[in-house]
Amino acid sequence: MIAEFGDTGVQNPAVVDLITLDKASDTVVLAMTERRPWGLAREQFKQIEEKLNRYMGYVLDGFLAEQYPQYVGKPVQIRLDCAEAPHGEAVRFAEAMTHACEGHGIRFSVAVRPPLS
Repeated sequence: MIAEFGDTGVQNPAVVDLITLDKASDTVVLAMTERRPWGLAREQFKQIEEKLNRYMGYVLDGFLAEQYPQYVGKPVQIRLDCAEAPHGEAVRFAEAMTHACEGHGIRFSVAVRPPLS
């Protein structure tokens, strides 16, 4: 899939980085990966926003349910996995993304996952 659509990460909105089921909460998690540190502001936020919009469309337009019928009726969470905790403008950006998702019944979260060495 990488060869066909490119690498994963927020820079590539054409790829859903990861779809998994959190068994503890029975929630479908769509994860997007930001490997870079915060600080690229405008470009970085634009890329994340575009990927978030694609993920929301994937869920809201029924493609998740179509491709993963076993997940129909389960709550959905979009998770931003990033190399470091958001700070500065990134905190406000994450709050805006949370609000945008919640308006459509989708949970949004941020998880700090340092890059693999």
